[in-house]
Amino acid sequence: MSKTAVVRARIEPDVKHHAEAIFRELGLNTTEAITLFYRQVSLCNGLPFDVRIPNQETLKAFEDTEKGKDLTHYENAQEMYDDLDI
Repeated sequence: MSKTAVVRARIEPDVKHHAEAIFRELGLNTTEAITLFYRQVSLCNGLPFDVRIPNQETLKAFEDTEKGKDLTHYENAQEMYDDLDI
């Protein structure tokens, strides 16, 4: 029985290059990064980050934001804090 297994995936070239640049900065090669991901999935018994399908309210908020609807603009952080009574 082999001590390693081959994993193949198709991914957009830009995503691949960007991720590999980050791996290099972290001192990892792609195999090491994928191995870390698989180990974290095993340890967490699921994905090591939240993945959720947005509800209708969240989807509407995304759409409104993209359209520039119902946005409040502040000149600075203090103005926002004052508006929020913080």
